[in-house]
Amino acid sequence: MPQDETPQNETPQLKPAAPLRRRGAAMRRAVLDATVRLLAEGGLEAATVAAIAAAAGVHETSVYRNWGTREDLLREALADYTDQALPLPDTGSLREDLHQLLTALGAFLDTPEGPALLHLSIAPATAETRSGRDAYWADRLARAERLLHRAAARGEIRPDADPRTAVEALMSPLLARHLLLGEPVTPAYVTALVDLAMDGLAPRTAPRTDSRTLPAADARRYRGGVSR
Repeated sequence: MPQDETPQNETPQLKPAAPLRRRGAAMRRAVLDATVRLLAEGGLEAATVAAIAAAAGVHETSVYRNWGTREDLLREALADYTDQALPLPDTGSLREDLHQLLTALGAFLDTPEGPALLHLSIAPATAETRSGRDAYWADRLARAERLLHRAAARGEIRPDADPRTAVEALMSPLLARHLLLGEPVTPAYVTALVDLAMDGLAPRTAPRTDSRTLPAADARRYRGGVSR
């Protein structure tokens, strides 16, 4: 039987596709898919325009003609993949929207591509990648904020609730659980996180009880003081 001549310590190279006369949507889809695949497998170093074009079966000139720069291509590829993996829910209920979004994010982080792309999107930026990374995250956060704006229009959250702060407060613990603790995003964790968010965002039906609204003597007791 013929022996495999590939050295054991070498990583198999992605076999280039033969250049095809792809155009329009088919060409763009092939390039975007190849970009994400190379990024997930080898990071920025692997995702050169030449490698992407070869993997997609298109000419390099087609890539530059459609995207201009590698940075623009990388940003669109990441955004396109994330849009497919994490569609924005619109169920008419903020609680259900948040539950679906965070559940999808947890599933995304459980795929081979998800963690690799996440680490790439939060890695220290270079001069080439800084503006693209910042634009990517600005777009991601703005998309998630739409859920809060819709909820505000339906009267589900307080008028003074800040959508950006709410999104950051929801996403940060979930990402920390994955990045820092290495623990899975379970359904129970998602439910607990959504419950906390809804408790904090819900319209207040009664005045808050704190030292600013109590009589002076009661306020001292509330703060742990002793009334005389």
